[in-house]
Amino acid sequence: MAPPLAEARGLVCAGGEASRLEELTRVTNKHLLPVGRWPMIYYPLELMQRCGIREVLIVTGQQHAGDFIDLLGDGRIAERSGGAALFDLELTYRVQTRSGGIAEVIGMAEAFADSRKLVVCLGDNVFEFAETEAVRRFVESGSGGQIFVKEVPDPERFGVVAYGEHGEVVDIVEKAGTVDRRYERPPSNDAVVGLYCYSADVFDIVRRLTPSSRGELEITDINRAYAERSAITVSRVSGWWRDAGTHEALARISALVNRTGANKVRVDAAEPGDRT
Repeated sequence: MAPPLAEARGLVCAGGEASRLEELTRVTNKHLLPVGRWPMIYYPLELMQRCGIREVLIVTGQQHAGDFIDLLGDGRIAERSGGAALFDLELTYRVQTRSGGIAEVIGMAEAFADSRKLVVCLGDNVFEFAETEAVRRFVESGSGGQIFVKEVPDPERFGVVAYGEHGEVVDIVEKAGTVDRRYERPPSNDAVVGLYCYSADVFDIVRRLTPSSRGELEITDINRAYAERSAITVSRVSGWWRDAGTHEALARISALVNRTGANKVRVDAAEPGDRT
């Protein structure tokens, strides 16, 4: 188990209606569906634990909040077969009663974070590697924001990074040409994935946000605010990353997890492709 990072607390965003999963989410939350041999919510919790984050807030919707408590309890969980410890976390729960966006969920974590840095993971994102070194480096010595990216062949489907002539981050562009019409096409193939690190000033940024056209507070606007003041770091994800948003994605992620494992810890300390 990684040494604890007392300077940071974790947030797992596990709300949303998951309408694309249709009948699978009629009676339960998407993040409780099976991925490989585990419920999906175990993967972001394992990532937090491997990074050394012990205190984690889970924010979910009102309908299935009790299911999370039934499954996870206080965060100290042993395997059902053999009794080996799976998690030794301190979990806190909050309920988001409306679809207010990921940035709203981050704002809900202010009292929980208690002026510490915040590591945020979307509950439906699964990673081959836990990115422990990059997370720990930010928590121990970073400031502002840190986002993680993965090069994708279809960047028009994602929020992507726009770089300046010297490789600096100048903008975050959400679905260029459709949502963000300032850009006819994506300015890069670097998609922003569902793992973020923020200093305590993120809550000041959230308070200044206004709802987007879909009536939500957008995490893209948080990251853009950091980019506008040259206070954001980009770290490239190692290995594969997937968003479990569709039936096909669930099947593919399960196959990947069974084949390679998830949240592995890199042997070498160097993180390739770090950019600021």
